[in-house]
Amino acid sequence: MTARRVAAAAAAAAAVVGAVALPASAADHGHGHGRSRSAYVVISDVQYHSPGRQDRSNFALNKEWVEVTNQDRRDVNLDGWTLSNEDGRTYTFRHYRLEGRSTVRIHTGFGRDTERDLYQDRRQDVWGDYRDTATLRNDHGRVIDSVSWGRDDRGHRDDRWGHDDRDRRGGERWNADHDGRRHGQHR
Repeated sequence: MTARRVAAAAAAAAAVVGAVALPASAADHGHGHGRSRSAYVVISDVQYHSPGRQDRSNFALNKEWVEVTNQDRRDVNLDGWTLSNEDGRTYTFRHYRLEGRSTVRIHTGFGRDTERDLYQDRRQDVWGDYRDTATLRNDHGRVIDSVSWGRDDRGHRDDRWGHDDRDRRGGERWNADHDGRRHGQHR
């Protein structure tokens, strides 16, 4: 009879230890503080004014792009997620999984999708050269990240709209600093 009590006590103790240890292991994965994996997916860079000739060629359209980065170590399924501009032009991710700690570039023009480059298959610019907002939403329509750039209605730089740089080829872009600070407005 004593052996049964010891066995029952040991089983109860193991159940209590297991219940207490479970949340600790979830916290070890970086998700124990109420953050979902989608919270680690961000718009990391935008080339909104393609460098070179503005001739609407497929080559020029593919120089306009948005980069989406998964900062977590785990893959994130982006199937059904959307990337849109202020005018409602929307790209929907189809059957795409973004690997952990990697970036995908979404080009405006036509091309063959790869692991690192996706194409919207459009024949005209998506991102406004003077002012626009890129918004990333998950498959439930929840805003995951958003960045804005441009000038206010009077033509003056409005700090709320962020910071734009000219890259070496003359195109304008919004981007994250190397230390993780980001230019632009985030919602």
